[in-house]
Amino acid sequence: MADQSKPTRQQLYDRIRQSSREEVVLEEMKKLGFWPDGEGAPSLPEQLIRREGELSRELADMLVQQRQNTDREQMLKEIRQQRMQASRQKQQQNKERRKQERLQRAAAWKAQKEKEISYLGDGVSAGLAGTDDDEAKLKLNGLPTFKDTEALAAAMETEVAALRFLAYNREVSKVSHYKRFYIQKKTGGKRMISAPMPRLKQAQKWILTNILENVKVHEAAHGFVLNKSIVSNASPHLQPDLLVNLDLKDFFPTVSYKRIKGVFRSLGYSEKFASIFGLICTEPDITEVEMDGRTYYIASGERHLPQGAPTSPLLTNILCRRLDVRLKGLAKKYGFTYTRYADDLSFSARGEGKENLTKLLGNVRRIIKDEGFVTHPEKLRVMRKGSRQEVTGVVVNQKPNVCRKKVRNFKALLFQIEKDGIKDKTWQGSGDNLLATIKGYAHYIAMVNPELGKPLVARVEAILKQYHYKHIIKHPAKKPVQKAAPETTEVPKKKPWWKFW
Repeated sequence: MADQSKPTRQQLYDRIRQSSREEVVLEEMKKLGFWPDGEGAPSLPEQLIRREGELSRELADMLVQQRQNTDREQMLKEIRQQRMQASRQKQQQNKERRKQERLQRAAAWKAQKEKEISYLGDGVSAGLAGTDDDEAKLKLNGLPTFKDTEALAAAMETEVAALRFLAYNREVSKVSHYKRFYIQKKTGGKRMISAPMPRLKQAQKWILTNILENVKVHEAAHGFVLNKSIVSNASPHLQPDLLVNLDLKDFFPTVSYKRIKGVFRSLGYSEKFASIFGLICTEPDITEVEMDGRTYYIASGERHLPQGAPTSPLLTNILCRRLDVRLKGLAKKYGFTYTRYADDLSFSARGEGKENLTKLLGNVRRIIKDEGFVTHPEKLRVMRKGSRQEVTGVVVNQKPNVCRKKVRNFKALLFQIEKDGIKDKTWQGSGDNLLATIKGYAHYIAMVNPELGKPLVARVEAILKQYHYKHIIKHPAKKPVQKAAPETTEVPKKKPWWKFW
């Protein structure tokens, strides 16, 4: 077995290269006991031998250092390469880390968007962080509550993404949630109607059915209220000594998004839900621009109530509750009766109350201004006893009635149709919708004055049966088309028996 303490030849060569041959021999002799330490060993030669070894090692180190210094550029290049490699590795690690962080943030944002709405456009998103409902108010009004936006979307039978799409406030958009068209006013001019597209209309109808219809409005409001009509609006003013009618100018456009949001807040809903409901129920004025073969819808001005949305009428009734309270109290103070049908305000007085007309009108204008509305300067009508007095088109001099002159003209039209047919006949700008127009007007007379209207309805029904009138198809962008058989005396053929199934 080899002696483990005996150095190998290679180890001896390595030691000699690091010091000197004499120093290695000396160390080995001492190790083997031929030259014990401190016993007869000459001190000077040993010191010289050790010193020679130290100098040899220093010289070797200096030679190594010299070789390194002679190749300094190479050394710096290697150092730079090492640093660049370390830097690239760190950059790659940071890149991978940032990529993972972005993916995580994107996944978290996607998950949040599927459940919550945190942004709906500039100028309308500040309140989306407020989620505290006033449960006491909601319970008092009998209104539904929602845990979060996802619960609201589920109640409306839609998704959070669809809700965000319908409520988003865009300055420029490639889509429009409304179909806009004009209709003729009875007093002349045109009125723009904004009819909501099906998805938005469905959301508005849900708000109407589940929220707005549960809210009580003031007793003086008669427009768009269940079991009330223009007749119920006119009935409190029968046989007046003095009748005053005035209108609110630009009724829907003056009701801004902020006011509608305030309506939902007053009902008890949080900032978040009030913002969503307010945005769904309002729209800004839109300018259509054609560019590169595409249509862009550019918003201009503040969002307001659209005339044509199913939610707009009831929202105005709720918004006008304080207006109705103040005007009702003012009318009572001066001996007047007050009612409101949408933007038509009516005041009537009997006896001494008519002497307070000036005081009434001055205070009415002040209250209307305080409530954020504007009176129409051209639609103030003061009707005294002895003249024809009308409230929302209903004559109230004695009992609810229709203008006699119009009834006479209508009877004359029916006589001409029964005699000569419908060709070249018209009624109140009916155009091609004559049959639908006369049907509607006959039922209107019957609603106001049943005794007068029922015979007229019977005559109109006979005319409709003669021309096989069924229904009217209307399209906002096209001329209304009346479905009626051509004027003829021929008896229509009966369907074969098998076509009934």
